[in-house]
Amino acid sequence: MIKKRKKNLSTEVYALGQHICMSAHKARRGIDQIRRRSYEESLMILERMPYRACYPIFKLVYSSAANASHNMSLNEANLVISKAEVNEGTAVKRLKPRARGRSYLIKRPTCHITVVLKDISLYKEFEEYMVYSKKSGLITKKKNKNLTCHDTYSSGGLWDKK
Repeated sequence: MIKKRKKNLSTEVYALGQHICMSAHKARRGIDQIRRRSYEESLMILERMPYRACYPIFKLVYSSAANASHNMSLNEANLVISKAEVNEGTAVKRLKPRARGRSYLIKRPTCHITVVLKDISLYKEFEEYMVYSKKSGLITKKKNKNLTCHDTYSSGGLWDKK
């Protein structure tokens, strides 16, 4: 799936995994480690972590990067995980036979995992062209200005007033 937003020049590409057989709490342990990291760094982290939830998360990150490179022609080196979330899914219910003909209900929780990748090369190009001016509060074009450093300590202007 592809999302385009024209307001902030961002291109978001995401992958969604539904009905993954594990609790959302266990999947969040892996997701919290890779949020706001680069694509390549998150793959290395997921390979080394000992949790069972890391394998489906790894597949989703890899799938969303494949969506970005195939559908949007984006470079994988410029991708960053901008949003990663885990939601609870439906619980799969099973009956386990017990003594005296009774049955015991077993609930196996599922979760839905969403991984959103964003291309940061657009931001780098944008920041090279524009700079935020604190005085005016507006975005202006970058100009080559030679900034002078005023030494307030040696001039005595700061400490002389009582």
